Amino acid sequence: MGFGFLGSFLLLTLFFKPLVSEQPNTDGSFIFDFLQKMYSNSSKDYNFSGPFCSWRGVSCDTKRENVVKLEATSFGLSGVIPDNTIGKLTKLETLDLSSNKITALPSDFWSLGTLKNLNLSFNQFSGNLPSSMGNFGRLQSLDLSFNNFSGSIPEAISSLVSLQVLNLSQNGFDSTIPLGISQCRSLVSIDLSKNKLNGSLPRDFGAALTKLEFLNLAVNEIEGRDTNFLGMKFIRYLNISGNLFKGSVVDVFEGPLEVIDLSRNQFQGHIAEVNFSSTFNWSKLVYLDLSGNQLSGKFFSGLIYAPNLKYLNLAQNRFTKQQFLSINMLFNLEYLNLSSTNLIGEIPSNISYLSSLKTLDLSKNHLRNHIPPFGIKNLLVLDVSYNNLTGDIPLMLLGGLREMERFNFSYNNLSFCGSQIPSETLQSAFIGSMNSCPIAANPAFFKRKSQKHRGLKLALALTLSMVSLLVGLLFLAFGCRRKTRNWTVKQNSYKEEQTISGPFSFQTDSTTWVADVKQATSVPVVIFEKPLLNFTFADLLTATCHFDRGSLLAEGRFGPVYGGLLPGGVHVAVTVLVHGSIITDDEAARELEYLGRIKHPNLVPLTGYCLAGEQRIAIYEYMENGNLQNLLYDLPLGVQTTEDWTNDTWEEDENNGIQNVGTKGSLITWRFRHKIALGTARALAFLHHGCSPPIIHKDVKASSVYLDSNLEPRISDFGLARIFGNEPDSEIAGGSPGYVPPEFLQPETSSLKDPSPKSDVYGFGVILFELITGKKPVEDDYPDEKEASLISWVRGLVRTNHASQAIDPKIRGTGPEEQIVEALKIGYLCTAELPSKRPSMQQVVGLLKDLEPITQK
Repeated sequence: MGFGFLGSFLLLTLFFKPLVSEQPNTDGSFIFDFLQKMYSNSSKDYNFSGPFCSWRGVSCDTKRENVVKLEATSFGLSGVIPDNTIGKLTKLETLDLSSNKITALPSDFWSLGTLKNLNLSFNQFSGNLPSSMGNFGRLQSLDLSFNNFSGSIPEAISSLVSLQVLNLSQNGFDSTIPLGISQCRSLVSIDLSKNKLNGSLPRDFGAALTKLEFLNLAVNEIEGRDTNFLGMKFIRYLNISGNLFKGSVVDVFEGPLEVIDLSRNQFQGHIAEVNFSSTFNWSKLVYLDLSGNQLSGKFFSGLIYAPNLKYLNLAQNRFTKQQFLSINMLFNLEYLNLSSTNLIGEIPSNISYLSSLKTLDLSKNHLRNHIPPFGIKNLLVLDVSYNNLTGDIPLMLLGGLREMERFNFSYNNLSFCGSQIPSETLQSAFIGSMNSCPIAANPAFFKRKSQKHRGLKLALALTLSMVSLLVGLLFLAFGCRRKTRNWTVKQNSYKEEQTISGPFSFQTDSTTWVADVKQATSVPVVIFEKPLLNFTFADLLTATCHFDRGSLLAEGRFGPVYGGLLPGGVHVAVTVLVHGSIITDDEAARELEYLGRIKHPNLVPLTGYCLAGEQRIAIYEYMENGNLQNLLYDLPLGVQTTEDWTNDTWEEDENNGIQNVGTKGSLITWRFRHKIALGTARALAFLHHGCSPPIIHKDVKASSVYLDSNLEPRISDFGLARIFGNEPDSEIAGGSPGYVPPEFLQPETSSLKDPSPKSDVYGFGVILFELITGKKPVEDDYPDEKEASLISWVRGLVRTNHASQAIDPKIRGTGPEEQIVEALKIGYLCTAELPSKRPSMQQVVGLLKDLEPITQK
C-alpha cells in the first residue's frame, strides 16, 4: 500500500512540474491559469510541458521572462476571461484570440498599455465598448469584427494616435461615427461595415485621414456627400454601398482607386461630369459598382482608359436613353450589369471580344433587333429579358446554355428551337418567346403524320437539294471567272479542270512561291470558329482561282495577299508568308492559333491558317473597303490596283452607306481622318499593353491599316513576324521604306537591332503625318524641302511653328485648324529620333481622345 501511495505522488509531481517550476505572479503562471480555465473541453488538449516560452502560441522577449505575443486563434476557448490572467501580462504587445467563443473581457484587461496588435474577431463579445480602450495609446491594429458589440464607438478612440488598422465590422454599433476618429491620422485601413451606424461622417473626414488606403462603410445608415472623401490621395479600396449618401459622385474619383462601390445610395447628377483629371488613374481600376442610385445623363467615357476593369455594374439608375456602352478596351471584364440603364439600339457584335466575361445582365432596357452571334466560353449568367429583341436566338448561344448557371430570354419577341430544353426552363426563362423547331428536330411529328405521301415528299426534297447544289456550283464557277474592268487574267486561268496534285508553283510581279505538297486535298485548312468545316488546300486553290493574279489584292512585306470565297460563302483574304521560317510546323500552328485568339475591334481577325509544305498561309477576314494607302492616294474604297477613274464619281448615299470615297468624297474630312488615327492607335495600344507578352507589329504603315464595311480602321499582319522565328532578318525586322525608325538607319550599327514598341510608335507617327498632309512618306512633293522625306519636312514645320502649312488642302476647313496642328504635334512626339522620347501608344490614345469631343460637335 505504501508503494502505491509513493507511485501516485511521483506521477502527480511529474504532471504538475511545469506549474511548480513557475513562480506565482509570473507571466508563465498567468498564461497557465488563462488557458486552463478558458479551455471549453479539458486542458489536456494543450501541451504544458517545457518552459512557458515554448508553449504553442506563446512568444517571449529575449530574456525569456515576459510574454510579448500570445496567439490563441481557434483554440476552442470559451466563456469569460478571468481577472489576474492575461490582464497581468505587462509586456504584451500582440494578442490574438480570434475564432473562439469568448464572451467577456476581464476588468484588468484595459491596463495593457503596451499592446500594439489586438485581434478579438469571431467571438461572442457583447455590450458596449468601454472608454477604457483609450488606454491603448500604442495600439497599431485593432480587430473586433464579427462580434455582438453594440452602443456607440467611444470618443476615446481619439487617443489611439498610432492606430493604423481599425476593423469593427459585423457588430451592432448604432450611433454616429465619433469625431475623435479624425485624430487617428495614422489610419491606413478602416472597416465599419455591416453595423447600424447613422448620422453624418465627421467634417473633413477625408482631409484628416490622408494616409487611408482602405475604407469600408458598407451596409449602415450613414449620410454624407462625395466631398467627404476629398484629400485621400492614397485610397485604393472604397466601399460605401448600402447607405444614404447623396449628391454628385464627381469628387469620389480621386487617387489610385482599384475598387469603387457606391451602390445602393442616393447619388444624383450627370455621371458624365466625373472629372477625368490626372489625379485619378483609370488604369488601376478593377471594380466599379454604381448600381441602385439616381444617376442621370450618359455613361462617362473614362472607361476606355480602364483596361484592367473586371467588374462593372451601372444597373438601376436614371440614365437618359443612349446606345450601348463602349466596350472597346474592356478586355478583362468578367462581370457586366447594365440592367435598367435605358439602353436603346442593338447589342454590339464586338461583345464577343469580352472572352473573360462570366456575367452579362442587359435586362429591362429597350434593346432591339437580333442577338448577335456571340459565344463566350466562360459565360455563366446571361439575362436579356424585358427588351424588344427579335429574331432567332443564335444556335451557338443555345448550345452553351447547359454550361450556364442562370439565363433568361423572357419578354422579348425571340424565336428558338427548344426541343432539348426542359419544360420548366421553357416556362421560366423563355416566357413570350416562340418555340419554332424545324420538322427534323421533332421526331414525334413523323409519328403523328400519315405515311401516305411519304414517297412524294422524299422525291420533292431530293429535287430541291439537286437544284440548290447546281446553283451553288454555277455561282462558284462564275466567281472564279469574274474579271474587273482592267484586271488582266491569263487566258487559260482556271478554264481547265483544277489540278490537285503538286507541287504547286505560283508567281507574282515581285516573288515566286512554292507549295510543296503531293495532294492538295490531303492538306487541311484550319478555320478557328468553324472547326467542323473540312476545308483543304484544294479549297484555297478553288477560292483564289489557283492563286491567279486576278485574285491578287496586294503584295505585302510578308508576302502576296489574295482574295477568295471559300465554300459556304466565307469571304477571306489569304496571306502567303513567302519568307523562310525557322520554326517547326507545330510551333507555327501554335503561333497562328495564338494570334487567332487575339480579338479587338481595330484588328483584322485572323480566322484560320494552312501549312502547305514549308509554306505558311494565314487566312484573314476580308476587308471589302481596301486599305488606308488606297484611300489616301486617290483610289476609291474597295479597289486594290491603280486604274483610270477619271470618269467616275463617288459619294455617300442618303443612308450613310458608302458607295465610293475619293478626293471629293464627303468622308475626306478631318473628322474622318481623326477617326482612322484613333482607331489605329487603339489597336496598337492593345497589342502593346493588352497582350502578354506584348506584340510588336514591326511593320506599321498605311497599307497595313484596312477599312471594314463600316469604315472602321483595322490593323492587319500583327504578330506575323513571330512565324519567322527569332533569327533576325533584315527584311522582316527593318521595316518598310519611309517608316523605318532612325535607330535602324545608323550606319555605325554593325548588328541589327530588335524592334520594340517604340518602333511601332514611330510607324504610327508617320501614318498620322500621312493622314494630315495627304503626302506619301517618301518620293512625294515636299515644298521647300530638299530631302525627300515627309518626316523631316513636317518636323521642321512643327519646330518653326509653321505646322499649319503641312495640312492637306482637302481637309483644310473641315475642322478646327488648331486641333489639326495639335495632332501634328502628336505625330512629332511619335517620330522623335530617340526611342525613349516617344510616348507609349496608350498615351497616344489619350492625346488623340482629347481632340475627339471637338471633332464630334
